Amino acid sequence: MRKLDHIGIPTKVVQPEENYMEGAKLFITDYTNSANKIEWLRFESGSEFPELIQTTAHIAYQVEDLQVEMEGKTILIEPFSPKDGLTIAFVEEEGAPIELMQFDK
Repeated sequence: MRKLDHIGIPTKVVQPEENYMEGAKLFITDYTNSANKIEWLRFESGSEFPELIQTTAHIAYQVEDLQVEMEGKTILIEPFSPKDGLTIAFVEEEGAPIELMQFDK
């Protein structure tokens, strides 16, 4: 079962309190500080993120089993751990990027 976690929106506008992810060439805001759970993403030229993620808003869901949720989907970004206790991946569904988030139990 999926649980809505946040919405990620690409932007070219500098946002307050951005964090920089050097390896990803990405400025990102913390959606937990947003009343509407919005995560702003501002990509630098040369970012290796797929174009679909750089240009299209994504929906992020918490999932119980990341591998099961990825089955049969077009994988945009293979699973990785951005912080302890969390593994995420990006897939494409209905032409949109979807972030799948599995928290350790």
